[in-house]
Amino acid sequence: MKKLLIALVALVPTLGFAAGGQNVHLEKANIDLNDKESLVRGLDLFQHYCSGCHSTQYQRYERVANDLGVSIDEMRTKFVFTGAKVGELMENAIPEKDAAKWFGAAPPDLTLAARVRGEDWVYSYLKGFYKDPSRPFGVNNTVFPSVGMPHVLEGLQGIAVKQADGSLVASGGKLSAEEYDQVARDITGFLVYSAEPIKLERQALGVWVLCFLFIFFVVAYFLKKEYWKDVH
Repeated sequence: MKKLLIALVALVPTLGFAAGGQNVHLEKANIDLNDKESLVRGLDLFQHYCSGCHSTQYQRYERVANDLGVSIDEMRTKFVFTGAKVGELMENAIPEKDAAKWFGAAPPDLTLAARVRGEDWVYSYLKGFYKDPSRPFGVNNTVFPSVGMPHVLEGLQGIAVKQADGSLVASGGKLSAEEYDQVARDITGFLVYSAEPIKLERQALGVWVLCFLFIFFVVAYFLKKEYWKDVH
């Protein structure tokens, strides 16, 4: 029961981020958790562009470093911006009260965002910002209408304009459309990993379990056959 309550509490902050965008087209993220280079790029992008407001507070720097093949020294010098120790949780740098005052609500923790809404939702969200002067930060989002945050990746993507057919055309960014797609995919991949760090290990273990069950089934079948041959 205690573990169930902890899991439910962990999900609550993410639900605010997950709201909205129920009937929109989602682009395929096609995340490959075996692509460690992409996950490290996602960690780098998340820490530089997202961690000022959003945390992944159910992850630890040291665990992430070990999982992604990053040295402890590199994690400490390149990815820890709050003065935290590598064994501590990955909390954001902005005080919750200040965040609530500036944005209307404290930015949610994103550790479980990809698990709650799915990788395609997160990927489409990162690509869904467009110019909207009626919003406080001048942008809106096709996946999360009336989003209450700025487009922090605007310097990379540029500012997108929503066309009559609903498509977005971005210009003025440092990256091409294809390069920005990869940025969105890298960040999404990191969040998919963060939502379930043990996923690859669990899948690998599942293969061995199935192999064991198959072998056990064969042994049990021949044992049953041998036992019942003398039973009439």
